[in-house]
Order: sequence, then structure tokens, then C-alpha cells
Amino acid sequence: MKPFSLTLKRAAATVFSGGVIAYPTEGVFGLGCDPFNADAVGRILDIKKRPVHKGLILIGASLECFKPYIAELSSEQEQRLNESWPGATTWVVPHNGKLPGWVTGNRSSVAIRVPGHPTALALCSELNMPLVSTSANRSGCKPIETALQARIQLGNELDHIVSGNVLTPGKSSQIKDLITNVQYRS
Repeated sequence: MKPFSLTLKRAAATVFSGGVIAYPTEGVFGLGCDPFNADAVGRILDIKKRPVHKGLILIGASLECFKPYIAELSSEQEQRLNESWPGATTWVVPHNGKLPGWVTGNRSSVAIRVPGHPTALALCSELNMPLVSTSANRSGCKPIETALQARIQLGNELDHIVSGNVLTPGKSSQIKDLITNVQYRS
């Protein structure tokens, strides 16, 4: 087995066992965990000093990964999502009530993305489930852009760090609302 496959399997095993990981995404390192594990999500919120009402982004390997948790979309809406993915566009879509409030911020919508970063996408494929994805930093602080920064700043609070480089350092994903077309972050 190749070393890259081993590190992804280890990262996935960490997520499945309730751990918190850091991994490279398009513009910054992300923190991730099982979105259905309250303790793991709580740890991420504690690390970031982020209030639960803000909600969290989920990433997955494809739109199919999210379908059990989101409201039914029109074929045109699905096409819009698929045309922007994989990539650095996060979409806010209505959910169907099957996601915990600590992920949605107790809103009727959830933010989802199929990442354009090959490592993040491979990790999502290995997991075969949505993964919490939020920037690896404390709220209000500069996002982490390298595995070394993650190890130095957050190392003892993380269970696993996936090595790799971000694609466009410092540029977070854009966030758009699929229904209203409002752009929350560009």
C-alpha cells in the first residue's frame, strides 16, 4: 500500500473513532471530524473558540454523499452544484432535518462542498460520508496554511494531521446560497 493511502486510512480511522484531524484544502488547512459525533464537534468548536450557532461546513466526495441530509433539489439546482464541484465553492442548501443542530447552527440550511483539493477529496472518498470542514485556526486569528503550522499551533489538540500543501494559500472557499443566490463570502 502506498504511503498516501496509509495516511488517508489513518485519518479516516481517526474520524471514525471520534477524533479531530487537520488536513489541507484549497486555501487553508481545515479541521475535520464526524459531523454526527457531538464530542468531536465540541472539540473543534472549543479549539476554534467558535459558537455553535454559526454552524459548520460539510465536505463530501460528491453530491450523492449529501443527499441523505439535504432537501430535495431540482435538476437545475443539482446541475449548478455539480458544475462548480469539485472546487472551492461552498453552497448553502436547505437540509431535511437529519443533521444535528451543532452542524447547522439550528438553521434550516447547511453549507456543503465537494473540495477541489486532491487530498481533501481523496479523504472524503475514503470516509464515504460527510466530514466537518472549518478553517484550522482560532476564531479571529489567521488561518493555518501548512501542516507544520497546524502541528505548532494546535498539535496537542489534534489526533491526526494529514500532510500536504494548500493550493491557493490564504484564500478560503466562497460561500453562496443556492436558493437566494446571496454570496456570503467571496
